[in-house]
Amino acid sequence: MTGDGGWIPENLDPARPSPARIYDYALGGGHNLASDREVFDQLVKIQPNARQIAWSNRAFMRRAVLFMIESGIRQFLDLGSGIPTVGNVHEIAQKADPECRVVYVDIEEVAIAHSRLLLDEVEKAAIVEADFTRPDDVLKHPETLKLIDFSAPVGLLAVASVHHVPAEIDVYSAFDRYRDAVVPGSALAISHFTADFEKVHAKEIIEAVQAKAHNTACLRTRSEIIDLFGDFEMVSPGLVAASNWRPDITPPPGVHPEQDGIWAGVGVKR
Repeated sequence: MTGDGGWIPENLDPARPSPARIYDYALGGGHNLASDREVFDQLVKIQPNARQIAWSNRAFMRRAVLFMIESGIRQFLDLGSGIPTVGNVHEIAQKADPECRVVYVDIEEVAIAHSRLLLDEVEKAAIVEADFTRPDDVLKHPETLKLIDFSAPVGLLAVASVHHVPAEIDVYSAFDRYRDAVVPGSALAISHFTADFEKVHAKEIIEAVQAKAHNTACLRTRSEIIDLFGDFEMVSPGLVAASNWRPDITPPPGVHPEQDGIWAGVGVKR
């Protein structure tokens, strides 16, 4: 590690932006670099409400976690968790019930480094360094098996992570494996960036990030995202724009859910 609070790995290229750090900056986090901020400033020129898109997604995650807790779930597997930033899953869950257990999963080096620092003295939460598209690496990891009891319901979270998986990778088989691994009463929350909304310049946003960060992405359609839920039963209101999924408040005048650019929903295993 370097001296920057211990969160920057020694082999990190500071000139190369990271989607995880760009998202952290969009949410107002402090674990990003100048190269990340430069890309996000470019995104704002393409999509002026880019920061609101990030916040709509984060707010969906909070509501999804609270829904799962209300449904009796007390353990969570966060697939592609990114850099722990404003409103982490374990903070949301353990505030509601201190007995909640959370396993974060990521492969991005800064996300791993910062997660380890953040969770160093946190009980009932851990980070697993693994590619979530290889589910056995996640499900059989010692940290996962230490915290997650697969004989009890599990909350699976894939929040703004699956669109980073390129089309050539069979993400559907991976999610089949995750769904099969959990018992009835478990739930799966997914949010996914998409080109389905006319008010969002999704393709331009992805192209801008790819050009700088060399990160692959796949803008799946609503029907393609629904397929990730398999035979899980979608809870009301189904797969909708992120800010339309069980909102806490009515959006103010002039704010349209179609500007979220994100499909979001929760399915439950019956």
